[in-house]
Amino acid sequence: MNDPNSLLRALPSVDRLLQAPALARLADELPHIYLLEAAQHAVASCRTALLSGETLDQQELSVDGVAQRAAESALRATQPKLRKVINATGTLLHTNLGRAPLAASALDAVTSISRSYSNLELDLDSGKRGHRYSHIEELLCRLTGAEAATAVNNNAGAVLLCLTAMARGQEAIVSRGELVEIGGAFRVPDVMEAGGVRLREVGTTNKTHPHDYQNAIGDETGLLLKIHTSNYRIVGFTEDVSSSQLVEIGREHQLPVMEDLGSGMLLDMTPFGLPREPTVAEAVASGLDIVTFSGDKLLGGPQAGLIVGKRKAIETIRKHPMARALRIDKMTLAALEATLRLYLEPQKALDEIPVLRMLDISAPELLKRSRALARKLRSVCGEKARIEVVAESSCVGGGALPLTELPGSAVAVTPTGMSVDTLAEQLRSRQPAVIGRIQSEQLMLNPRTLRKDEETLLVSALQQAIQP
Repeated sequence: MNDPNSLLRALPSVDRLLQAPALARLADELPHIYLLEAAQHAVASCRTALLSGETLDQQELSVDGVAQRAAESALRATQPKLRKVINATGTLLHTNLGRAPLAASALDAVTSISRSYSNLELDLDSGKRGHRYSHIEELLCRLTGAEAATAVNNNAGAVLLCLTAMARGQEAIVSRGELVEIGGAFRVPDVMEAGGVRLREVGTTNKTHPHDYQNAIGDETGLLLKIHTSNYRIVGFTEDVSSSQLVEIGREHQLPVMEDLGSGMLLDMTPFGLPREPTVAEAVASGLDIVTFSGDKLLGGPQAGLIVGKRKAIETIRKHPMARALRIDKMTLAALEATLRLYLEPQKALDEIPVLRMLDISAPELLKRSRALARKLRSVCGEKARIEVVAESSCVGGGALPLTELPGSAVAVTPTGMSVDTLAEQLRSRQPAVIGRIQSEQLMLNPRTLRKDEETLLVSALQQAIQP
C-alpha cells in the first residue's frame, strides 16, 4: 500500500469526510461552505504531499485523520478576524494594536446606543431633525474654548476636509520643516493635492521666520497652515513661527489660519513628567480659525478627527459635501461623548481613561508589578525559560511625544527549548493573542500596557506556549 498511486486512490472522498464524526458534529455550528472547503482543502493537501514524495502514515491518510485536520481548519476559518490582543509591548498607543483602549463609561455608552434606536439626528425638544454633532459640540467648546466644533472619522480626514473646504483651488502656505509624513506613507503634500490645494513651502527644514510667510502671501493664497510635528522633532539650530505669530499674519492679510495638532491633548501632562506640549485649549486661545486633532491618541477615545475653532470657519467646513462622506457613526459618537465628559473633571479623566492611567504609573509601581509577574512566570515555565526583571523604558507611540521615554521595568523571557521567534509566534496564536517585544534574543513583557486582569491570561498563554 506504499505505492503512491495506490495511496492516491485510497484518499477519502469529500462526501465521506463530511460524514465523519469530526466534521459531522460541526454541521449545526458552522456554515456548510466552510466544512466543504475545509474537506476539499484537506484532500488536496494530502494529494499534493503524496505527489511531492512526502511520506504520510496510515492515520494521516485515514478518513478520521483527514477529517480531523479539516475540522481544525474549518474552526480556524470561522474565528473572528478582529480579535482581542494582550498588549505587553509597553507602547501605549500602538497603532497596529488599535491605539487607545476605551474607558469603561465609553464602552457602556457604545453598548447602550448600539442595542437600541437613538436620537442621533433628532431634536427631542422640538421633535424636528437635528444634527448629529450637537451631541459633542457643546462639550468640545467647553473643553477647548472654541466657538464651534465638529468631527469626522479620523484626523487625516479632518485635515483633508478643512483644506478642501477652506482653500480648494488656492495655495496653502506651510513651513518646509512641518511637511510631515504620518503612518502608512500618507504625506501632508499628498493630502493637500488630494484636496485640490496647491502647496507653497516657505523657510527651510530647521528654520522658518515670520517674514517667510509674509513674502509668500499673494493673490492665490487661501490659507496659512501650521502642523505640529508630534511624531518627530528637529533639535539644535532651529526656529519656527508660533501659532499666535501666524494668527497675526493671517489677520493682517485677512486669511484663515489652521493648525493640525496631530495627537492633541486636553490636559497639561507636565505634572506627570511628560514634556510640554500645547493643549488644544492653548491652540484655540492663540486665535487660530481651525484646530484639528485625533480622538484615539492622547485623548484616549475612539478614532475620530476633531475640528474646533471659529464659528464661521466651522460652518464652512460643516456644509462641505465631503463632511457627509467622512461623518462619524452613532457608536463613535457615543464613545466620544462619554470620553469627553470625563474631561469635565480632570481627575476623573486621569483615573478612568486607560491611556492616561498608563502614563501615570510610576517606576516603583512598575518594578513591583514586574517582580510579581516574574514570580508567576517562573512557577509555570520551570527550566523551559529564564525569567528576569530588567529596566526598560516605554514609549507613547501613535506618533505622539516621539522623544519621550517612560522609565520602568519589564520581564525578559529567554526560552531554552525554542527560539524567541518561535515563542513569539506561539503567543500570537493563543486566545487571546499575546504581543510582546523581541530584543537581544529575549521576549520583553512590559506591564505598563497590561491590565491587571490580563496578567493571569498572559501567564496561562506563556505556559501553553513554552510547554506545548
